[in-house]
Amino acid sequence: MKRCDWVTKEEIYIQYHDEEWGVPVYEDRKLFEMLNLEGAQAGLSWITVLRKRERYREVFDHFEAEKIIQYDEAKVEELLQDPGIIRNRLKVKAVIRNAKAFLQIQQEFGSFSDYIWSFVGGKPVINKWDRIQDVPTSTAISDAMSKDLKKRGFSFVGSTICYAFMQATGMVHDHLTTCVCYKQKAAR
Repeated sequence: MKRCDWVTKEEIYIQYHDEEWGVPVYEDRKLFEMLNLEGAQAGLSWITVLRKRERYREVFDHFEAEKIIQYDEAKVEELLQDPGIIRNRLKVKAVIRNAKAFLQIQQEFGSFSDYIWSFVGGKPVINKWDRIQDVPTSTAISDAMSKDLKKRGFSFVGSTICYAFMQATGMVHDHLTTCVCYKQKAAR
């Protein structure tokens, strides 16, 4: 089976590509998780984060923002000692900061999903890329999303991170046209 060119032969990567990547996500907690995991990836490869994802879920209370905003400096230090996550102080503190901003957006918009999906008009953007070289790393939409998230207090949400988040959560459909998943996921 032909998959997108970025997929390695590792089973965890194949499963992520085939079952998750590009599938529209509308559940607030899952969107919050993915935004933070994409931020954790900054400067690293996605496979690094994917391998650590389960541990992230465990130590960050399954990305329940209400619990995360209660984290104090002792909890930050505890997290920084855990080899199961990326031990970067700025990235760990960003999750706490992002939780506060996330809850504020929920209050203002009713849900984070409504807010974040408004950047694409509430439905996925279906692209038709034939080659991996054609797929952008950012767009005017991810630029706008990044700018607004930063204005609202989020960290590790640059335009490239936002575009990767949009791809992962199905806001943009970027499976290559040659990929086995292209037609199946574009139809959703």
